Amino acid sequence: MPVHDDRALFELLTLEGAQAGLSWVTILRKREGYRRVFRNFDPRAVAALDADAVEAAVSDPGIVRHRGKILSTLKNASALLEVARTHGSFAAYLWAFVAGRPRDGRYGTKTPLPATTPLSDAVSADLRARGFTFTGSTTMTNGLTLAGTATYKTAGLDAGSNSITAKYLGDATDLPSTS
Repeated sequence: MPVHDDRALFELLTLEGAQAGLSWVTILRKREGYRRVFRNFDPRAVAALDADAVEAAVSDPGIVRHRGKILSTLKNASALLEVARTHGSFAAYLWAFVAGRPRDGRYGTKTPLPATTPLSDAVSADLRARGFTFTGSTTMTNGLTLAGTATYKTAGLDAGSNSITAKYLGDATDLPSTS
């Protein structure tokens, strides 16, 4: 399901970055905590969080208490707002990488799905140049898939259709409409 809502994309970006080095199950179990701590992923509210809010987040068991990932979320909120200012929206910026249409990657049944792609490499590099953190190419491969900008398939099986990605998408029914 293509995502064109900046708040929903910020949530995906944040949760993908938080997941780095951890299991998706861990992040999904803490999703409501992330929504609470990071103001339902309102980028303006997150960008305005102060040092006291960071300290509270570091001690909050409802999220992964990794100071670097918490600070990354604040930094990424500010960077996202700047991208939205210059491109009309973060969604417009992100979807411009695929000319507004999802890319479809097909692989044979014995071909493993890629950890990175030329698209994820390009998006990751551009995000980093704009000040985003925890947005490496592997993280962006997953994030772009969840955002719907790219799909990776093997022999009739959607990437992640029996994985934690499908679980995430299944739990994402409360995200704003993307039509």
